[in-house]
Amino acid sequence: MIGGIRLLSIFVFAALLLAGGAYWTFDRTVLGMVRARELPVAEAPLVHSTVERLAARAGILKPKLYLIPDGMPLTLATGRGPTSSSLAVSSGCLAACPPAELEAVLAHEIAHVKHRDIALQTAAVVLAASMIEATRVAGFLQRSLLFVVGPVAAACTHILLSPKRELEADRFAAQLCESPHGLADALTRFDQAAELVSFAASPATEPLWPFNPFLEEGLAALFVTHPKIEERVRRLET
Repeated sequence: MIGGIRLLSIFVFAALLLAGGAYWTFDRTVLGMVRARELPVAEAPLVHSTVERLAARAGILKPKLYLIPDGMPLTLATGRGPTSSSLAVSSGCLAACPPAELEAVLAHEIAHVKHRDIALQTAAVVLAASMIEATRVAGFLQRSLLFVVGPVAAACTHILLSPKRELEADRFAAQLCESPHGLADALTRFDQAAELVSFAASPATEPLWPFNPFLEEGLAALFVTHPKIEERVRRLET
């Protein structure tokens, strides 16, 4: 149908090249989406030492550390797995979280790396965000096109990602920190901060964060993949 075996082989080869290129660059795409920059050891020695200790406990290589210039307390992990990962923390998180809470949310991201969630999360977010950004070419029809593309992008995200991954990451983080209270307190703090601090980003990035920082309305409501914070705190404390 596409012109014979020779042309088909070209299509297959091009698809494999595209998939390979995406696999090796998706993490940098995500870091660019959130405007993260590399965090030097001299700038945050405590964060580096904490991540190094948690990574050693989890049996993974220490992730590269990045800083997100945003007042909302947030963290994220991206990459290809336990041997190649990056962890980003927002300036708001460094300023607002006490050491025990900061350790707990970093452990939560380490858990995603350990369980290899990050490769699938990264792919799902880049795919969904690309679909949403593509609607910009429609000009004045962008809003109408979003009504079609938005639910499709959200469906792809929900098919690829299960809310259970967050509950499992919470459980593993509590084990790494030898206490569930730091993460429970951090999640409560994040939930309160979301009501006070404005946060602007693509709703498709929702799976990357340790909680849902978006108001659950409009397009953002389609991408909610996190269990309710109240449920997560209850599970941690029981």
